[in-house]
Amino acid sequence: MKIQEVISNDLVDFSDIPPSYYLLGLLSAFENRFQAMADKDMGEVSWKQFFAIICIDRCREKPTINELSEILGSSHQNVKQILLKLEKKGFIVFESDENDRRKQRISLTKQCREFCKKNNEMGMVIMARMFNGVSEKDINTTIKTIMKIENNLKE
Repeated sequence: MKIQEVISNDLVDFSDIPPSYYLLGLLSAFENRFQAMADKDMGEVSWKQFFAIICIDRCREKPTINELSEILGSSHQNVKQILLKLEKKGFIVFESDENDRRKQRISLTKQCREFCKKNNEMGMVIMARMFNGVSEKDINTTIKTIMKIENNLKE
């Protein structure tokens, strides 16, 4: 069921809550719906695993688990579980840091890069469908708003 259907039927009444509360609920519901759709479409990996892959790939240097946990906004334990599943699938490897052998750095494998390349077109189709009719200005405004809220959480 789409969020508009939930709102327009008589199951819930959001008319008397502040817009900030409504936005937070909307973001939570969206994240759940998006994750379910992405998990179904991705097949081989979950959305959380794929998001970890994206973040590892975008890092300027190979991240540690702690660094990746900060980027993903998740606990060390949750990220470790995601990474162990990716390692089991042959998508990542743990390597000792050259300067500090106590640190383990995370690298994407050739198999992972081939998976990403193979699924790139599907990802572009999904993104185009999701953002159809949404202007770049609206996207940037949403990004700024969410980043302000995120910064407020850290204070």
